[in-house]
Amino acid sequence: MTVYDLTAMQLRQAHAAGELSAVAITEAFLERIRQQEPIIQAFLHVDETEAIRQAEAVDAKRRSGQPVGLLAGIPVGIKDLLCVRGTPTTCASRMLASYHPPYDATVIQRLRAADAILIGKTNLDEFAMGSSTETSAFRPTRNPWNPECNPGGSSGGSAAAVAAREAPLAIGTDTGGSIRQPASFCGIVGLKPTYGRVSRYGMVAFASSLDQIGPMARTVADTALLLEVIAGHDPRDSTSVPRPVPRYTERLTMPPQPLRIGLPREFFELPGLDREVEAATRAALQEFVARGATLVDVSLPHAADYAVAVYYLVATAEASSNLARYDGMHYGHRTAIAGDLATTMSRSRAEAFGPEVKRRIMLGTYALSSGYYDAYYLKALKVRRLIAQEFAEAFSRCDLIAGPTSPTPAFPIGSKVNDPLAMYLSDIYTISANLVGIPGLSLPCGFSRCGLPIGLQLLAPHFAEETLLQAGHLYEQVTDWHRRCPPDPKRMTGTSPNLDSPPSALE
Repeated sequence: MTVYDLTAMQLRQAHAAGELSAVAITEAFLERIRQQEPIIQAFLHVDETEAIRQAEAVDAKRRSGQPVGLLAGIPVGIKDLLCVRGTPTTCASRMLASYHPPYDATVIQRLRAADAILIGKTNLDEFAMGSSTETSAFRPTRNPWNPECNPGGSSGGSAAAVAAREAPLAIGTDTGGSIRQPASFCGIVGLKPTYGRVSRYGMVAFASSLDQIGPMARTVADTALLLEVIAGHDPRDSTSVPRPVPRYTERLTMPPQPLRIGLPREFFELPGLDREVEAATRAALQEFVARGATLVDVSLPHAADYAVAVYYLVATAEASSNLARYDGMHYGHRTAIAGDLATTMSRSRAEAFGPEVKRRIMLGTYALSSGYYDAYYLKALKVRRLIAQEFAEAFSRCDLIAGPTSPTPAFPIGSKVNDPLAMYLSDIYTISANLVGIPGLSLPCGFSRCGLPIGLQLLAPHFAEETLLQAGHLYEQVTDWHRRCPPDPKRMTGTSPNLDSPPSALE
């Protein structure tokens, strides 16, 4: 087994035992990135010199006898939506193509304190607006299981990097399924924590009442390890909850109490659910039943019928407000064409924002405009409350709610890019968790006949990540889906992206 095939837990043990140095681990993954990136293109920026410098510092720390962190010597891919001091943070947008933050996001500070190796910034849909990583202003990322398919989005770069063994761990963000859906498409584990569990300070905002940062990994144990590092209260984030962080890794192997798993009947009646996805999901649930779980019928009619509509009113309204700062005057790209203030702002935004970002800004601005606020945005907030009440009622009868992560496996690149509604519906199972603020976990639970991964989604009440992780770990003990590795894709023609510099502005 090569170094890049080892899980984060295995790498941690090997480093602690002196079998692998942090430099050796980092060099192995950098070499893997060089091999895979001409095809997968999961990263927007990799600074090899800086990664090796970080690894040397970790090795020196261990040699001196100093205690090292939980992630000592373990490379982590960072979604290019989080600020890393002095490193390009582009949000996969031409608007921020030349932005180098002067500070670290809280999550980055915690990774550094845990002695992780920040190996690179991963690709995403522009400003996290998308479900396929095709709206990136610089390049699409490809699915390691089939390069003709997309890896999901918006955290598609992080998911593809983990699946392709370019990094053992990665950070994603989830506004409507952007961790869980790409985890499903790429056959890895992805966790959206409870809203307020992980600090959002230093994350470029899309929709502030929905955004959450979370871990992506190949196993539940690795996911628990990464969550343990990044979770916790942060006074710089007003939405961060002052609640102790459990020792997720220590309690992972404790068998959960006999689980009551809720099955929303509406989830299996929605049009567009692929039969192979349904079959794999039901087969996974039977594994839980075989180990003492009870399946409970629950109903979530408002979530099934209205979650997508509510989400695309709330999220776009918040995006319209958050992205107003990128006007060519305060932040971001400024047009080279001279004009008055209004013209300069208009041209700057027109040049730098992509079509999907423009679409969502216009939708949100319309929903918030005079005469339409009550009819659209306010009504969406009322339905959002009804959806939250439905979930509270369901969780009074069960411990977890289960269903597919996505209605289909990964779809071909380009197949939905000109059909926004079809693209939006790919998140139909994941959106509700963001509207309600509850945690959600996606686990690999099978493959389609075409060899594409299928994901099982488990949802839990607020701050019940421990139950999610224990249930996911239990499932991994009796299945091997998480151990499957994508075949190395054949080399495609073309040149490798420049790994030492960000994409050039407005190229």
